Amino acid sequence: MTAERPMIFDLRAVQAARARARRIGGDRFLDQAALEGLCDRLSAVTRRFDHGLWIGETLPPAIRAFARDWSVVDFDEREVLNIDKAPFDLAVSLYSLQAINDLPGALIQIRRVLKPDGLFLAALFGGETLRELRESFAVAETEMSGGISPRVAPFADVRDMGALLQRAGFALPVADVERLQVRYRDFGSLVRDLRAHAQGNVLAARRRRFLGRRVLNALVAYYSAHHAQDGKLSTTFETLYLTGWAPHQSQQQPLKPGSAKSRLSDALGTVERKL
Repeated sequence: MTAERPMIFDLRAVQAARARARRIGGDRFLDQAALEGLCDRLSAVTRRFDHGLWIGETLPPAIRAFARDWSVVDFDEREVLNIDKAPFDLAVSLYSLQAINDLPGALIQIRRVLKPDGLFLAALFGGETLRELRESFAVAETEMSGGISPRVAPFADVRDMGALLQRAGFALPVADVERLQVRYRDFGSLVRDLRAHAQGNVLAARRRRFLGRRVLNALVAYYSAHHAQDGKLSTTFETLYLTGWAPHQSQQQPLKPGSAKSRLSDALGTVERKL
């Protein structure tokens, strides 16, 4: 990560949130759902992979069968992927890229440790995640404090991720999305789930003091009035799945502009008119 890049996430807070999540040991249903999504996409690939790279803390048993052997490595505090055993023909990430300040740089590092025609597959939260909470915080703080402070992390937009994969040097980039709507009986249940998933406020610009009671009451009141169904708070979680391949000459290549041998109008059976 270059020194010029802004620090969006506090890396110490990220590590503390992950350590607390391990202590809590709650139901990480979001991780499980995204893991199933990764396995579904890997199952659709007919190739057998030899050397897999799991980017994260612990390799899930469900992933193990997709490669003959695995290395488990995560980005360090400098956002560097220190790998001795490379290259790999498969790299997989389950939310481990979520709190990376230099996401383009991280993707480039991953692409560089892949063999030609190696596959990269990742899951991370998308832009619609926690939109109800973000809106409720904004309204409550504006009313009670006259301004908005950083409370909910920015999430990637699916429309931008394909371009970001291409910018990092991946071929055949694909970004698709799945949404999950969860209902909570109260605001405390939502907070507990976020902590269990290590998704507390780890923004570098966050306020260090506790949330005031007046703001909290206004937040819950707005959330209940605008984002509740049958008395339960509705919360959106959106997972983006990124797929990209390290470039190789055997891959399908786009045709050069002007190289077509027939007109689109002929194929469609229409009349071509000049503008």
